[in-house]
Amino acid sequence: RAMAGPPGLKPLVAVGQVTSTPDKELNFAACAGLVREAARRGACLVFLPEGFDYIGSDTAQTLSLAEGLDGDLMGRYTELARDCGVWLSLGGFHERGRDWPTTERIYNCHALLDPAGHLVAAYRKTHLCDVELEGRVTMKESSFTNPGTEIVPPVSTPAGKLGLSVCYDLRFPEISLALRRAGAEILTYPSAFTVPTGSAHWEVLLRARAIESQCYVVAAAQTGKNHERRTSYGHALVVDPWGAVVAQCREGPGLCYAEIDLDYLHRIRREIPVHGHRRPDLYGTVAAAGLAPVP
Repeated sequence: RAMAGPPGLKPLVAVGQVTSTPDKELNFAACAGLVREAARRGACLVFLPEGFDYIGSDTAQTLSLAEGLDGDLMGRYTELARDCGVWLSLGGFHERGRDWPTTERIYNCHALLDPAGHLVAAYRKTHLCDVELEGRVTMKESSFTNPGTEIVPPVSTPAGKLGLSVCYDLRFPEISLALRRAGAEILTYPSAFTVPTGSAHWEVLLRARAIESQCYVVAAAQTGKNHERRTSYGHALVVDPWGAVVAQCREGPGLCYAEIDLDYLHRIRREIPVHGHRRPDLYGTVAAAGLAPVP
C-alpha cells in the first residue's frame, strides 16, 4: 500500500507504458503489475495510457469488447486502487455509455479513481482523431466514437490539481489553457500515438503545453505492436513547468517516475506571469473585425 512520505518529501507519480492488445485479460494483468510496482515504490498517483483496457484489431472488435463504467473491468480497477492505496488515471477506457442502445457508438473515457476506488472524474475525449497520412496512417475515430461535450474541472490529488485530456486533445492548446484557468497544476495526455506522428510531434507538443500553461505535463503511452496492423510510438514522459523532460520510459512496457514540485511550479508562474498577461479582450476578434484571412 502506498503511504504518505515524511513531511517535506515531494509527491511521486508513476507513468505507465504498455502494449495493449485485443486480449483484455493479458492487458489487465500487465497494467495491474505496473500499478502494484508503482505502489511499492511509493507513488501516490499512477497514470495508464489510452487504450489501457485493450486495442481492438478492427472497429467491430473494438465495439464488441467495450463495457460500461459499471462493468466488470472497471470494478477490477476499483479493487486495484483500493488494494494499492493509490490514485489511478485510467487514460482511455472504451466506454459503452447510456446511449449505447441507440447510437451503437462508444466514448473514449478518461476515468480517475481515488484510493478508495471511487470514480471521482470521467472526461470523455472531445477531439476525435480523424487523420489520413497518405500511405502511412489512416484513422477515423469519429466513425465509432461519440465526442464528449465538456471539459472536466481539475481534480485535487495529493500531487496537485489534475486536468484530464486524452491523446489527440494534445493538439488543441485551448483545452490546456482552459484547464490552467480553472486551476490545473498537472495536465495529463494519456495516448496511443502512431509512430509517424509520434516521432514528429509527441515531445514538442507536450513540452509546448507545459510551457504555455506552466503546468507539469504527464503523458502515459502505448508502445510497440498492438496487433498486426498497429504499432504505437511509446516514449511516455513527464515535462516540468519550465518545459524540461524530467522522466521518460525506455523502449517496451514499464514505468517512469517523477516528483511533483509545486513550489517550483508557483515560482515559475511568479517569475514569468504569462497567465496575468493574457489579453482575452483581443483573442478571437480578428475575424470579427472583417479582415480577410491570409492564405
